[in-house]
Amino acid sequence: MHYTTRETRLAAALVEAADTLTDGFETTDYLQRVSDHCVELLAARAAGFMLIDGGRTVSLAGSSRQREIALDLLQAQSGGGPCLDSYGTGKPVPPVSISVAHAGSRWPGFTERALRHGVAATFAVPLRRRETLLGALNVFVPTLPDDPVAGGDGELRLAQALADAAAVGLQNHRAYARYRTLAGQLQEALSSRVRIEQAKGMLAERWGTGADHAFVALRQYARRRRLPLDRVAQAVIDRVADDAELRGEAGDSPSGHS
Repeated sequence: MHYTTRETRLAAALVEAADTLTDGFETTDYLQRVSDHCVELLAARAAGFMLIDGGRTVSLAGSSRQREIALDLLQAQSGGGPCLDSYGTGKPVPPVSISVAHAGSRWPGFTERALRHGVAATFAVPLRRRETLLGALNVFVPTLPDDPVAGGDGELRLAQALADAAAVGLQNHRAYARYRTLAGQLQEALSSRVRIEQAKGMLAERWGTGADHAFVALRQYARRRRLPLDRVAQAVIDRVADDAELRGEAGDSPSGHS
């Protein structure tokens, strides 16, 4: 089977878009790289992503090529544009002539800005993961396809493939980040419990009393001084806590055994 250079580049772009399970991930840089692939594969002038959450734009990312133009055209869509239309419907916005759209008063603010930048045509596809809409990918091209129906469909499909891959990458990283945070919290909770148990044992052995009595002392000491119990336990382990004050918090008599 023979693969064209474009197909090979598309495959590489999709693989890169899926590689988001890293700690150094940064959303804007990631979407910029996907936008760069879009520009290269579609021979576009520029491209960019608009991330939307709860109907509010939360982030913009433009391609390295003509980045200022891409960001300006994304920002110009606050009053309407291909990104918002695609996000609102969950469907692609096929290639449209900027001059024709402007003459028909479609997205007036956006089309006026696009004409100022010399952009001839644009289209957009939703950034989605199954039923979840995350935003849209907007592509700015130098010319309208000769056959808007056939040519536009092919370009839309390729852009949608890149947008879908980006949506998967974003969702995967969000899940990865949540699990990493949860794992860190669980590890810290376990480490804290281990320190508290170690401190209880050290005090019980030092005082010749039960672990429960030692724990009461730790807890009372921490509460009275408004300190985290884990911090007090660490001070006991490091032998910097005031032993007399600690012992006085629970009284002189043992309160039981662990």
